[in-house]
Amino acid sequence: MSEMSRLDEIKEELEKLDINPTIFARKEIRELPEILSRTEKIIYLVEGRNKTTNHHIVLVATDRRLVFVDKEFMYGLKVEDFSYDKVSSIQYETSLMLGSIDVHVSDNIVEIDGVGKYEAELFCERVRDFMARPKDYIQNIPEPTVLDQLEQLGRLKESGVLSEEEFNEQKRKLLDQ
Repeated sequence: MSEMSRLDEIKEELEKLDINPTIFARKEIRELPEILSRTEKIIYLVEGRNKTTNHHIVLVATDRRLVFVDKEFMYGLKVEDFSYDKVSSIQYETSLMLGSIDVHVSDNIVEIDGVGKYEAELFCERVRDFMARPKDYIQNIPEPTVLDQLEQLGRLKESGVLSEEEFNEQKRKLLDQ
């Protein structure tokens, strides 16, 4: 299966979920085939601005984890992902037109604003549904092995997403776990 067809699958998944990303999310969406595993399903996706960096980001909820994708023009790609058991809470606030989402992960809070009002609420509801699942359900989903993660890093390096230096740094982190 070619990478393009995986991207088409992802676009189809988004369409079925009635998610229509803006032109600003195109760069992040294009990275998803490299970030998500073949069997991972998107539950919901929102885009907005990371309050800390002021970068446009995409926040993806899959059937396994939450993924923050930041593909800034000058800085390359930044991907952070968290399993649902690491998320202590997720909340949203809405104003007249837009909403914001706060995700509390470990000892960190990730704040995203500029999210569509309706999308912020729906995203939080879907994530809470996954956070409420029984622990044994989550444990039955195989965690990616270090080898899986190394293969994914290799693909990111081959496709030019990661530089040699970034690849080696991420590889070192994986092997030091």
